[in-house]
Amino acid sequence: MLVQLCCLCRFWKDEIIGQADAGLRDLLSIPTNYHILFLQGGASLQFSMLPMNFLPADGTADYVVTGSWGKKAVKEAKRVGGVNIAATTADGGFTRVPSLDEINLNPQASYVHITTNETIEGVEWKQEPATGDVPLVADASSDILSHAIPVDQYALIYAGAQKNMGPSGVTLVILRDDLLQRIPDGLHTMLDYRTHVENKSLFNTPNTWGIYIINLVCKWIKDKGGISAMERENEQKAKLLYDAIDATDFYRGHADADARSIMNVTYRLPSEELEKKFTTEATAQGMDGLKGHRSVGGIRASIYNAFPLEGVETLVSFMKEFERKNG
Repeated sequence: MLVQLCCLCRFWKDEIIGQADAGLRDLLSIPTNYHILFLQGGASLQFSMLPMNFLPADGTADYVVTGSWGKKAVKEAKRVGGVNIAATTADGGFTRVPSLDEINLNPQASYVHITTNETIEGVEWKQEPATGDVPLVADASSDILSHAIPVDQYALIYAGAQKNMGPSGVTLVILRDDLLQRIPDGLHTMLDYRTHVENKSLFNTPNTWGIYIINLVCKWIKDKGGISAMERENEQKAKLLYDAIDATDFYRGHADADARSIMNVTYRLPSEELEKKFTTEATAQGMDGLKGHRSVGGIRASIYNAFPLEGVETLVSFMKEFERKNG
């Protein structure tokens, strides 16, 4: 009886993982030469796992740093091998992504790493950098499934599920098959991507419930019209909020206009005192979580896929009234 239950449990895990895999492949048009892994440890573990698998001790990797999460990725990669900061926008306070001619890439690099959307600074890449034959890798935790991604331009994409895909506790890795040949022997078993590819994400007991929810989210997006429809909806929400910011001198956007995130809208008020008053009054009206990260300050409105247009309309209405009273 116990053996039968174990076999049934394995069957359902296979079924759940298979459905989530199929849903993601359909939405993101993931080519057949890419593996989909459902891991644990969040993007933070990928900061280490990525260089452990693909950055030799005597090699280097290029990192383009556009915000706080990119800095964290660099910190962990340096524990493994050499890191070349191919470009950084730190001097300007991370308000933009670098232009393509600012990025100093090493043609011998093991890979190039970017963070597609910086949640703290509200900065998002609108175009992938051209990296030639060097594999392009991305932390897409905060904007995956919010818009179309040219997956075939990347060698590896990783993303925590908790922003747009499902609950916390699941980490998605989309990995091109040829990269597996680059992984050195001798890695700890759980930190070797080959372990999870060979076992189809079932080497250890996965977060089955979280993966099941990812499948439901994929179905929800498909029912809405797919990724293109989701992207239009997200752009509509972001435009409504950015238009309200740009309509007055009372509010000032943090990110440059051509690098503004459609997921995390960051802006400032004339003073920190007014920002504190803004968040206090907004919370009292049921709009919580608007306080910007302590490293940046100001206001941050996170409008991920599940956040409704009506919520943005309510925030914009509040902003206009707050300015009328305090401007």
